[in-house]
Amino acid sequence: MPSRREFLQMAAATAAILPASGWSRAFAQQSLTQDELLRMDPVGRLSIIHVTDIHAQLAPVYFREPSINLGVGEVKGLVPHVTGRALLDMYGIAPGSAMAHALTYEDFATLAKAYGRMGGLDRIATVIAAIRAERGEGNTLLLDGGDTWQNSYTSLQTRGEDMVDCMALLRPDAMVGHWEFTLGEERVNELVEKLAFPFLASNIRDTDWEEPVFDAMTMVERAGVKVAVIGQAFPYTPIANPRWMIPSWSFGIREEEIAASVADARAQGADVVVLLSHNGFDVDRKLASRVPGIDVVLTGHTHDALPEPVMVGKTLVIASGSHGKFVSRLDLDVSGGEVKGFGYKLIPVFSDAIAPEPTMAAKIAEIRAPHEAALSEVLGRTDGLLYRRGNFNGTLDDVICEAMLERRDAEISLSPGFRWGASLLPGDEIRAEDVYNATAMTYPATYRIGMTGARLKEVLEDVADNLFNPDPYYQQGGDMVRVGGISYAIDVSAPMGSRISELTLTRTGEALEAEREYAVAGWASINESTEGPPIWDLVMEHIRDKQVIAPRETETVRVTGA
Repeated sequence: MPSRREFLQMAAATAAILPASGWSRAFAQQSLTQDELLRMDPVGRLSIIHVTDIHAQLAPVYFREPSINLGVGEVKGLVPHVTGRALLDMYGIAPGSAMAHALTYEDFATLAKAYGRMGGLDRIATVIAAIRAERGEGNTLLLDGGDTWQNSYTSLQTRGEDMVDCMALLRPDAMVGHWEFTLGEERVNELVEKLAFPFLASNIRDTDWEEPVFDAMTMVERAGVKVAVIGQAFPYTPIANPRWMIPSWSFGIREEEIAASVADARAQGADVVVLLSHNGFDVDRKLASRVPGIDVVLTGHTHDALPEPVMVGKTLVIASGSHGKFVSRLDLDVSGGEVKGFGYKLIPVFSDAIAPEPTMAAKIAEIRAPHEAALSEVLGRTDGLLYRRGNFNGTLDDVICEAMLERRDAEISLSPGFRWGASLLPGDEIRAEDVYNATAMTYPATYRIGMTGARLKEVLEDVADNLFNPDPYYQQGGDMVRVGGISYAIDVSAPMGSRISELTLTRTGEALEAEREYAVAGWASINESTEGPPIWDLVMEHIRDKQVIAPRETETVRVTGA
């Protein structure tokens, strides 16, 4: 008789090869239970729960993990820069299993139809409540890694208040931020005043006096253990996002100040030091190697999900994914002022297997009710998989770029390499909410400008260096700017300024001329004076006109040096 683990693997594998019918989905769901998903052999008495990069997704979504996530320099070939089957082999995860689907792009559409959507704040609430019930309320710590308040329709309409109200029901012990700051200084301060827990940022100073804007650290006691939580906001916010929205605040990695906070924590008797970070994985890996005394780094920003911690010396680096797909549980055995052992589980939040928590479900329904008509409008449907996440153009990016080319009468279009935005399966209706999930932000104007071929190359080179600089401290996260109307080659191992070549206008097949000016459309400019219709209006008009979107994998970018 097969063990339960063997049955789960057989069920998942069967679902992967059968047609995505109701029967195969029911079969897959039978193999997933809430108890099985949450089951973990406990270690010690202290549990740290981590969520990050929810991007205001209240409801369950499909979210395809990247097929391309390249690492350069010392991190080439290391996680999180391992994807697909190679990642599964590295961790011994059975292809077609529930965890394989959650962590990779492999057979995504087929498995998504079998396993259903993931996330949903009401399901996350159930997971957190179950861990607290098992371990004891006084033995758990819940930490939010930021990118929580923005990037959905309801968060845009309420200016983040929907997420603040829902997260209050989860009762976090601390949070940090990034996209939160695109609400502007005044609104951020208003929302922080509402929080019943600290909003931490050891690396934000006011520009006049270089004084801290937010608390750097909070000390809490759980399970008889003194835990120091140091907060780190996204260090490149004024570069990656509009500086004019946060004119009085300065950011940075500020490694020395983190080291000072660690020393202060130890001086105050901390048994465990946690860095709650929105730096991005590679930045945090480097920082952990350079700042001694940090026991745990809870990383965020780059949306990586790893089934095991990465050890950097004595520091555990935890990556908990994005869009509510995962909740991390880290158990620590602490004695004598140090960590003696740990246990870890990356919990996949399969929304069909995990019951919604009633109070949170009611709150979400209340928030969404006034907006249901706007959210549920059917614009068209897709014949293929629409997704964004990956170092280069995804099929959803192609739709956005095509909409700009047509609606702004442009030769070339540019769309930012954001890592947020849910996926749609072949045959799905495309609703207005799907468009907002990929575009909802506070600076959405779609511009049309003249740009020379030389300037366009400079833009691509600059973004490429943000992503592929071999020194993680010069990487700003995100992915390559998405392009429409052109193709190009990129050597990711080349030095700054010489990665991009073979820029070609796809309509004619002609090489771009350095001195010629082209009509370029784009959106999410960080310049305050940018004018144009919001990007979601253009994309929705485009889909309404097309009715059926037929995405195809393109060869817009030719990659070498990987």
